[in-house]
Amino acid sequence: MIVPAIGGLIIVLVVLWEAFETIILPRRVTRRFRFTVLVYRSTWLPWRWIAHMIRARKRRETFLSIYGPLSLLVLFVLWAVALIIGFGLLYYDASRRDGFSPALGTCFYMSGTNFFTLGLGDVLPHTSIERFLAVVESGLGFGFLALIISYLPVIYQAFSRREVNIVLLDARAGSPPTAAELLRRQTGPHGYEALQQLLSDWERWSADLLESHISYPVLSYFRSQHNNESWLAALTAILDTSALMIVHADEVCSRQARLTFAMCRHAIVDLAQVFAAAPRAVPHDRLPPEDFARLRAVLSQTGFPSSDSPEMISKLARLRNMYEPYVVALAAFLYMELPPWILAEEIADNWKTSAWSRISGFAVQSQRDEAADDH
Repeated sequence: MIVPAIGGLIIVLVVLWEAFETIILPRRVTRRFRFTVLVYRSTWLPWRWIAHMIRARKRRETFLSIYGPLSLLVLFVLWAVALIIGFGLLYYDASRRDGFSPALGTCFYMSGTNFFTLGLGDVLPHTSIERFLAVVESGLGFGFLALIISYLPVIYQAFSRREVNIVLLDARAGSPPTAAELLRRQTGPHGYEALQQLLSDWERWSADLLESHISYPVLSYFRSQHNNESWLAALTAILDTSALMIVHADEVCSRQARLTFAMCRHAIVDLAQVFAAAPRAVPHDRLPPEDFARLRAVLSQTGFPSSDSPEMISKLARLRNMYEPYVVALAAFLYMELPPWILAEEIADNWKTSAWSRISGFAVQSQRDEAADDH
């Protein structure tokens, strides 16, 4: 009876291939069925549903921030358990072939001691096949531990690189970042040069985001340090700004905006494909006519050229349609908020606040709102 051996071999091979694709292979995997994807889909959707039940925004974001790191640990544990079960079935079949009748639980126990290289010696392999399997499993267990140790620093280095520019955007575009604030704060001498340099930096940032988050999709679940910041909100604000510059700025200034827009949209579209987040209709206009009028007023005050001609409005609408359905889909899937084009009222930047005192009236009001949410 070779059913246990076949089942064990399949489990071991599937887990090893999954670990290779998830940790070592530096490109997107398009295969339909994957154990890792199944784990994340079956855990993220209930986690997101529970988060939706939490009314207080701060507590909700704290709860959501736990998922990314915790999911990694759960995935590693499931891989380890699956490998132990797979080798346990192989031990069981090998023992029965040589006339032994071990309990299945004893085979799993021997598999666990070999996988974690405990060397207890209370259960020993009796046949040459079992000894061979014991050596192979011990080597795999040692390599599995080394792989995890090397994998975690890579994940957190990529997360740190991502967050640096998001934190830098706080003083440049507000909290949350908006296109109106980003353009307003780049006024003054050499404002256009500074804006072009900023967009150039974000072109590289979005390329790094695309490379790292496609290779390690779990990074997308990692939340930023502040509740009103996220990688998706920052990317959306940069896309909004680039779209405005493409439509209104002169040829010299719009060149970098086009390059940044192309790279940011590339990142958004590919990440939406990774999570099977199909583009969806925007539930409400992110730039209604009254907000567009306020946005034009802000741009006019800062000296940035703006126009409300039908041609310009139509061109801006076409650009928005190229990315907004994707950011809306990702925001719904990852439970992240998208920033507006222009804030309804002034909000204190994160760098202006502290845990002990608030220097803006809006920040105080936000605290009151959170307290009201708690009740």
